[in-house]
Amino acid sequence: MKTIQLKNSLEEIYKNINNSQQPNQKVKLLAVTKNHPSTAIQKAIELGVRCFGENRVQEAEIKKPHLSTKTELHLIGHLQSNKIKKALKIFDVIQTIDTLKLAIKTNEHAKTINKKQRIYCQINIGKDPNKTGFTENEFKKNIKEIITLPNLRLEGIMTILPEGLIETETKKLYIHTKNIRDEINKLYNKNLELSMGMSNDYQLAIECGSTLVRIGTKLFGQRK
Repeated sequence: MKTIQLKNSLEEIYKNINNSQQPNQKVKLLAVTKNHPSTAIQKAIELGVRCFGENRVQEAEIKKPHLSTKTELHLIGHLQSNKIKKALKIFDVIQTIDTLKLAIKTNEHAKTINKKQRIYCQINIGKDPNKTGFTENEFKKNIKEIITLPNLRLEGIMTILPEGLIETETKKLYIHTKNIRDEINKLYNKNLELSMGMSNDYQLAIECGSTLVRIGTKLFGQRK
């Protein structure tokens, strides 16, 4: 992708974010670089992008050296237990803590390298059998323990919706996720981010309360 194309895409996305967000709502852009070359990351950094998302630990490991100290890298794909050690060395934020067991294991490994790992909890709000994540009830039940784990810092909630939903269904699930986040914030005196919305629905997600949108295709074009 040429720099001018990327610049134009970025300008359009920022304009749409500004038009969709409320006055008191600050929305971050997470540039998803899965299956895009390291040159795409470098061009995005030159244009001021600071947050990047990768789905796979191995791919992120290759791209990590191309990130600067001013950037942060988020894991937005499923984290397997056998990849935790490596993920802790690579990612600033792990958005896909999807079970209490995974949270406990991540905490244990983080303790051995003296790291306080920033995490989001993934909620499978659409009850999609093809997606991982806490159910709403599991999350509400387990958050008490998760927030006491000393080497984890819960910073947000993320969700990925089932494919093929109509707009009214999408909106309903996003608002439901926001309500869960608001309830948790109130109960535990938190200020959690809300990671929801991708290239095809990020404006709607922002209107429903998202504070972080994960955009790849709209930014970098189709994945190779």
